[in-house]
Amino acid sequence: MGDELRCIVCRMRHILGLSLVTAIAIAAVVACGSDDTTVDPPPGGDDGGSLDGQTPPTRAEFGLDTRPANATCKAPSRPPSTAPVELQRVFAGVNLGTPMMMAQIPGNSTKWYIAQRAGTIASFPTVNPGATPTQVANLATIANGGPVQQGGEGGLLGMAFHPNFAANGRLYVTWMRTGGPANFRSEVGYLTSPDGGLTFTTYTPILGPFNQPAGNHNGGGIAFGKDGFLYLTFGDGGGGDDQFVKGQLKTEFFSKVLRIDVDNVPGGSTYGIPNDNPFKNGGGEPATFAYGLRNPFRFSIDRETGEVWAADVGQNKWEEVNQIKLGGNYGWPCKEGFHDYITGAPKCPSASGLLDPVVEIEHIPANTRSITGGFVYRGKAIPSFVGTYVFGDYEAQEIYTLELDTTTGEAKATQLADAPAANWASFAEDTDGELYAVGLNGQMYKIVAKAGAPASNFPDRLSKTGCADPADVKRPATGLVPYGVIAQLWSDGAEKDRFIALPDGAKITVRDDGDFDFPNGTVLVKTFSIGGKKIETRLLVRHDDGGWAGYTYEWLDDESDAVFLPGSKRKTVGSQTWHYPSRGECVRCHTEPAGRSLGLELPQLNGDFTYVSTNRISNQLKTLEHIDMFDKPLGKPVEQIAAYPDPLGTGPVEGRARAYLHANCSHCHRENGGGRGNMVLTFATSLKDTVTCNVDPEAGDLGIAGAKLIVPGDPAKSLLSVRPHALGANRMPPIASSLVDTQGVAVLDDWIRSVTACPP
Repeated sequence: MGDELRCIVCRMRHILGLSLVTAIAIAAVVACGSDDTTVDPPPGGDDGGSLDGQTPPTRAEFGLDTRPANATCKAPSRPPSTAPVELQRVFAGVNLGTPMMMAQIPGNSTKWYIAQRAGTIASFPTVNPGATPTQVANLATIANGGPVQQGGEGGLLGMAFHPNFAANGRLYVTWMRTGGPANFRSEVGYLTSPDGGLTFTTYTPILGPFNQPAGNHNGGGIAFGKDGFLYLTFGDGGGGDDQFVKGQLKTEFFSKVLRIDVDNVPGGSTYGIPNDNPFKNGGGEPATFAYGLRNPFRFSIDRETGEVWAADVGQNKWEEVNQIKLGGNYGWPCKEGFHDYITGAPKCPSASGLLDPVVEIEHIPANTRSITGGFVYRGKAIPSFVGTYVFGDYEAQEIYTLELDTTTGEAKATQLADAPAANWASFAEDTDGELYAVGLNGQMYKIVAKAGAPASNFPDRLSKTGCADPADVKRPATGLVPYGVIAQLWSDGAEKDRFIALPDGAKITVRDDGDFDFPNGTVLVKTFSIGGKKIETRLLVRHDDGGWAGYTYEWLDDESDAVFLPGSKRKTVGSQTWHYPSRGECVRCHTEPAGRSLGLELPQLNGDFTYVSTNRISNQLKTLEHIDMFDKPLGKPVEQIAAYPDPLGTGPVEGRARAYLHANCSHCHRENGGGRGNMVLTFATSLKDTVTCNVDPEAGDLGIAGAKLIVPGDPAKSLLSVRPHALGANRMPPIASSLVDTQGVAVLDDWIRSVTACPP
């Protein structure tokens, strides 16, 4: 599954360049199924019912009398991670010329438009296209100031229709002019059509022209984001030593992804700067979105999630695919792929804080590759392929798919061995989300399901999983046992209901460290609600082969059912954005060293819980032991078993802060957990052994003088506090959370202020 596109567990720290403190809230990354911490009141819970209007619950020794039989909620067979696909030649009879990019007008699937290298734009109908496209614009004619520079890596490099093209008729282009010392100048502007795309009669420049040092590494990507802003890419300028100097410059347009506002333009300007651009108020080029790229020739923006994916052409050994974060520094020329390239100043001012790629591809032999970025598949024709990133290689003339292994979370690129060979200039996405590969030789291919691809029997609705009440899908099936946790995992303020479904006769083993080890066939269920409305249910399943996997279901607006999502998705819910995780994303948090199920451990469950079905309040561990859920007795009274403090409670601040870190961070930041560096944030670890106090951050100081992981008494210099306060590339958690946990982070800040010195 390919929107499972970001590494994970051990290697996820490389994929998104996570720092030592990146996992400060990485648990909030949406651990799928049973990430087991919630914003529900910890000494309570809900098994799917409501106490409204009922008699207040009564204190009882046990919350349930017997263990319910589980006849329906069973581990399903795994769905195929991807559907085998192939490339099918389309529009073979159309003379596409030398196409650099192809696109459709938003909401109009009747035509394709071709940006041709020579500076012309042509169109042809999708049905009965004929042999000769119709020319609708010629930059050399309508853009004053010189001809299109087609030499080197020049030409008309890209185009993007304005999302509101139907009203304003604007088509934005990025291209190369002649002129300047090297006779290469980059420019961005828009063409205007007065007749719905039949012709484009005027041209308006908005950015540039600016001189390029040479005719290569000019970038040339352009696209509108879900936020309505226009994104652009430019390379390091190529040439001699300039390419190494410009890579880490925060000024100028080189080596960057830019983001500008073309709809809200201040007087005297040709474009606006979004308020959250990292250098809007100084420190670098205001239009910068991210920097440190060598030659991001092609990029795309996931139509579901809004995430930016860019392929960056390497120097001579490593190509890379990056997920671009706001404010991120992707390392060129300090690094090529995951590897050091230039390590000294001035070309590499600092090696800290650099973000690694999602995946790299090696040149074998050297100088044999030139990566071309593609798209995340969001079409409907191949449901099990949804979320897979597709990209190509111009030089090697190959096509790849990129996905995250749904068991290990490892990112991997797989070559489509039977794909046709072509110099892949770009990829295209039609209005339905179906993908196409565009060859510079004038050939266009559609990505289709391969004949004989296996069908999936995986339940496509929550109502078909057996884990919901068939009479009311909003309620759990009778075989599920509810539970709650004490220390909360931040999930953007969502309320959660959680359940355990064991195979009949199977039992839980409690490990020496207190974590629960579940039998094969277990299903852990969690439903998220915002404002009292269900938005998502996640299943964390231990399959019969012993492996774990997470599956996400999106609730319909009327709450009549929830639909299985084969890939990740983002959706506006009320005033916030909600992230639905992919299968690959699930294992980022549900690490093997943390026991996969995370919050299901003795100290998290050693507290009172309200069992709605019986209207009782009882200790959870006592209840679970009473109904025969464990394979052997706990061995001592629950009063003698440790319990985590509630982070938002009233106990000593150190314990509350450490419980918060345990719930939100320790699944990665523990021994072999995959978190970058040596930081250990499990609750039982002494402050000295956490390797945080006055310890230098491995992934940069974020420009904060004197920053450490923890600076005693100073949260503002403690990255353990700074990162969960941040947004963009420095945000912890790095994905799936768009809101700061103000209460939880306040507990961390109070604790750091209370630390007077590091332990000896």
